[in-house]
Amino acid sequence: MSFRDYLHEKAEESRHNETLAYLMFLAGAVFFVGGILETLSLANEPDWFLFVPYFTAQLPGAFLGLALVISGIVLLGFGFVAGLLYSHTRGWYMQELQKANSGEEYSLRETNSSGKSRKRKLKT
Repeated sequence: MSFRDYLHEKAEESRHNETLAYLMFLAGAVFFVGGILETLSLANEPDWFLFVPYFTAQLPGAFLGLALVISGIVLLGFGFVAGLLYSHTRGWYMQELQKANSGEEYSLRETNSSGKSRKRKLKT
């Protein structure tokens, strides 16, 4: 496997991981909204911690709502950070791949131009 093939595979892998990170972000948004809706459906006036509603009654739905909100916030954060990280690494791999391809293209151009000049000398 050449270095160029390795960079291409790593860029594809990073693109796949970036997509999964953004899907994690979307799952976190769904969990967060679901938890808020669950909490608001149980209590007419829930207690609020910053922007997160919670209900302190001993009901299974109250625990479910709080668990969904917390897991949603965690998934939102990790999904966003992982998406940025994989996007950055994919950009690095693409830059290195471009450098490897440009060096190869330059050497091909150089050999083609020297080959053309030899053909012209032979014809004249």
